[in-house]
Amino acid sequence: MIPGSQSPAVPTWKRVDTLLTWELEFAPVALGRDFRWLWSGNAAGNLADGIAFVAIPLVATSLTTDPTLIAGLSLVYSAVRMLFVVPVGVIVDRVDRRLLMWVPNVLRGVVLLVLSIAFASGVGSLPLLYLAFALVGVLEISADNAAVSVLPDLVDDEDLDRANGRIASAQLVADEFVGPPFGGFLFSIAVAAPLAATGALYAAAGVLFLALPRRSNPPTPDAGAPQPSMWREAIEGGTWLQRQPLVLALALTGGLASIAYMMTFSILVLYATETLALDATGYGVILAVSSLGGLLASVVTASLRDKFGYCGVVVPALLLGSLTMVGLFFTSNAYAAAGLLAAYIFHVTAWNICAVSLRQRLVPAYLRGRQNSLFKLSGLIGLVVGAAIAGPIATVGGLHLPFGIAGVIFAGCVAYMAWALRVKPDL
Repeated sequence: MIPGSQSPAVPTWKRVDTLLTWELEFAPVALGRDFRWLWSGNAAGNLADGIAFVAIPLVATSLTTDPTLIAGLSLVYSAVRMLFVVPVGVIVDRVDRRLLMWVPNVLRGVVLLVLSIAFASGVGSLPLLYLAFALVGVLEISADNAAVSVLPDLVDDEDLDRANGRIASAQLVADEFVGPPFGGFLFSIAVAAPLAATGALYAAAGVLFLALPRRSNPPTPDAGAPQPSMWREAIEGGTWLQRQPLVLALALTGGLASIAYMMTFSILVLYATETLALDATGYGVILAVSSLGGLLASVVTASLRDKFGYCGVVVPALLLGSLTMVGLFFTSNAYAAAGLLAAYIFHVTAWNICAVSLRQRLVPAYLRGRQNSLFKLSGLIGLVVGAAIAGPIATVGGLHLPFGIAGVIFAGCVAYMAWALRVKPDL
């Protein structure tokens, strides 16, 4: 029933009160012009990411069919991010963050546009593709870290969940629904086409970020002292994190969740084809269905946090992650698996929105870059560990076993975060 459409017997003031309540809870909240520029730049970058996700491997297949060389692209991409993520965090706390949002995106655009010209000219090669992918990876962590660090300067603390939810919505639509099929379509036209489109979108994101207001990074508590070395500043960020039980719990839980995620999703295609007896089309369908769960979470998480607080969202979200993994451990039904995967991605998105918003609220402004880098490092290590152990576990115990172990990991995360959040009962 539409609010306000009750029987005439209901007093008018009650109908008006109901309508106002509905509008306050569910109507879009204006987050300001600066946030719109940030959202637009993120959306353009996310669309580029979605195209690149499909296009880069396809471009590699035009050069080689060696699975090791093709998989090596992802390895190089992850390795350079792990290598540079901590120094980048220090730089984000030293340099104008707006500068670190638009310059890396423009440079990513230039790199990929040059690469597209090379392939269109017939001089593209695998080493060139590796080099470009490595450069894009380093530039990505700079731009992403700066964007997360600058958001609390653009919206009020109470609006962080809503702002992160809208960013997550755009990311899901671009990464999952629009970017990949568009990238495949462009590749069918010409090998260089998706590279050119991706480069143009990254460059457009950089231009959009230029519209953000210029502001200096907040001073450190000892701003009058000589600037310490990057190594000392990185240690300062790690020392601060160790002394903050709740922020540390968010970082460690993110790493553990990444292990559980990669342990299962790295063998998901085998689980879908062998256990669920799906063909390639069926596998694509359950992935699309799972993305709908994330889209729903991006819309409702802020309202849930307003009503139940962070503890009332974070802990149940992690519990949902555990239950969905256990459900996938026991089921061989494709319809049940699709529903469970949708619930799992719902939990992932809700957790990410709350974890990022909590971090943005709890970390001092002058430390945001370093803390973002440590969180990213925890997640990257988790992804590497999960990918490394997934194959041996599935080989020894069968394709169901990684899901069961992931369920246990998430159950541990539930207990850990419930304990950590007790220190901030007002959140």
